[in-house]
Amino acid sequence: MNVAQYRDPMLAQKLAGRLRSLDLPRRIRIMEVCGGHTAAIYRYALHALLPDTIELLSGPGCPVCVTPNEYIDRAIAIADSHHVVLASFGDLLRVPGSHESLSQARARGCDVRVYYSSAEALDFAETQPQRNVVFLGIGFETTACTIAATMRRAIEHNVRNFKLLSAMKTMPNALRALLSSPDIRVDGLLLPGHVTAITGTSVFEFLPRDLGVACTVSGFEPLDILESIDSLAGQILAKAPRLENGYRRAVHSAGNASAQQAMRELFCETDVTWRGLGAIPQSGLTLRSEFAEWDAAQYRIAAQHGHEHPACRCGDILRGHTRPQECPLFGSACTPESPLGACMVSSEGACAAVYQFANTHEARELHHA
Repeated sequence: MNVAQYRDPMLAQKLAGRLRSLDLPRRIRIMEVCGGHTAAIYRYALHALLPDTIELLSGPGCPVCVTPNEYIDRAIAIADSHHVVLASFGDLLRVPGSHESLSQARARGCDVRVYYSSAEALDFAETQPQRNVVFLGIGFETTACTIAATMRRAIEHNVRNFKLLSAMKTMPNALRALLSSPDIRVDGLLLPGHVTAITGTSVFEFLPRDLGVACTVSGFEPLDILESIDSLAGQILAKAPRLENGYRRAVHSAGNASAQQAMRELFCETDVTWRGLGAIPQSGLTLRSEFAEWDAAQYRIAAQHGHEHPACRCGDILRGHTRPQECPLFGSACTPESPLGACMVSSEGACAAVYQFANTHEARELHHA
């Protein structure tokens, strides 16, 4: 694939001109529900190409951001009480818990190790059979299928010292809960390309049918996103919401059958808490009961009651209520180097994206065709 063709400045300006020419009767609100889209929108300053009648909102599309404080608290409590090795993706280390982050816990002596994949963490556990290793499994369907493959290998090889503490989440029920809230007004959704490559498009058919929301699956390059916004604007203007696939080079209606089968075999759906959205029924994944020996939930610890920094607006940002710049902590007390909220940690978080990608070279190239 020639990426340059999806970043053509002339085509971007042409698409932006088309969007500015639309006779929209009111301001429409479009939410991206993938952290990759959020990062791309700010990296290329796509919002600045749009007319004032099209407003872009960030949603709950960053897995690090939607992981609640109590999960971090629970992981640290397990490490403190049971002296396990915590194995984690790197972004999770700096997410603030109620009292400390995983990085701060490591600094005071907890054994917290960073891995690029769950498979690498399992490799470590196999070489250290005397140590219990708890993998901190976060992510959406895109990551959950890889964790399923790792857990299948752990079970087949009888690696009993490898456990999973799951905070994995699935997107459909979260979007249903978000859009069913009476205080949320969203006219269109940029649906996540990576997630939909796994699930297929059919799992999102309920959005236009039941909730009347225009939907387009989008890729991650500037032209992908602008074309998808154009698709959504057309649906909204015609008052004909539907589900469109704007990422056909990677997404198909049925999705990835092998990945779906792996998740069904290892995991079952469960109620789970999302930062900013609260508890959402059947929106998480946990190990099936027959694999309970590999579930870190077996560790007994005191009940965790998470709380955030009182001034942090991350939860409101994830619901599309607040923009990062409206948070009183943004860019002063809270920065990527010293985050006070989860949205400032990962590059897919809205706060980190706004902070990091202001006035980038890529944006200047796209805007000065």
